[in-house]
Amino acid sequence: MTTADSPIKTVAVTGGTGFVGRHLVSELLSRGLTVRVLARDAQKAGETLPEDAVTGTTAQGGSLEVILGDIFDDNAVASLVDGADACVHLIGIIRETRGGQTFERMHVEAVEKIVAACEKAGCSRYLHMSAIAADPEGGAAYQKTKFRGEQAVRGSSLDWTIFRPGFIHGPDGEFVGMMKGWAEGRKAPFAFLPYFTRIEINGAPTPANPPKITDPIVAPVHVDDVAKAFADALTSPESIGEIYRLAGPEEISFPDMLRFVRDTVPHGKDGMPALGLPGPIAAGKALAAQFLGLGGLLPFDYGMALMGEKDVLADNTKAHTHLGFEPRAFRESAKAYLA
Repeated sequence: MTTADSPIKTVAVTGGTGFVGRHLVSELLSRGLTVRVLARDAQKAGETLPEDAVTGTTAQGGSLEVILGDIFDDNAVASLVDGADACVHLIGIIRETRGGQTFERMHVEAVEKIVAACEKAGCSRYLHMSAIAADPEGGAAYQKTKFRGEQAVRGSSLDWTIFRPGFIHGPDGEFVGMMKGWAEGRKAPFAFLPYFTRIEINGAPTPANPPKITDPIVAPVHVDDVAKAFADALTSPESIGEIYRLAGPEEISFPDMLRFVRDTVPHGKDGMPALGLPGPIAAGKALAAQFLGLGGLLPFDYGMALMGEKDVLADNTKAHTHLGFEPRAFRESAKAYLA
């Protein structure tokens, strides 16, 4: 189905100035769609969205409008979805911060707000960004609230599709920037490449059967491939009522990924080691720091440590069958921007 044949002409996007959002907005514009973005900060919108956004029609062929406000501004959200044919909700946080940026507020209450607004406006097509870690039984609040946000979507009257991407990488990704900083010795811990490991115990631990330290395996997926999957879902009736886990085709251990970044960036420190910290120990340190009011001094929190020890993999079969999802390999695609 071509854009011209599709009933989807105007798409409302929340989180459009974020990492995935910027790439999705460009993808939608390239398809000639009208894109309406909710943005809290006009300056950030001007810096991250296409330069000609304020003029209306963009170089890509579509047109873009910025609605200033946040997800809890009822008037702004109503303006965002009024007359829109579809809505893509991308807002999420990886860590709680002061000023109301809690998992409950951003992953559950924000979803309830946008779902209610879409239902009221008659914007029936809805795409939702969740996470591969979403889990009602997860040990981290991030996991539980991501799942509860999904439940709010699934219980709505909308024609919904939910995406659960894994580790997303790209040239302007925050974590990729952090890995580059570690590899170049510009960011703490300066002398090594940090990651979380997990402790596996098979039976009763004994001197002859000690706990095993295992590195997590990830399958990084390129941000442009994620953006394309969202855009393709807009014109895919098969995707309505479906949940898609998205990952890349190349599985790599976390330390190998860090070493690849180290050896690929122009100023990577030769021989800088990748050192793993067991997730439970790191989680304990984060809890102690939080109790002492020092949690902000650590580059991770309790939930990040627990989730960081897990493998991040997915079967893309359903996404390939319904959406033609064919993600690119990590090393080849990352080399293009890291070098």
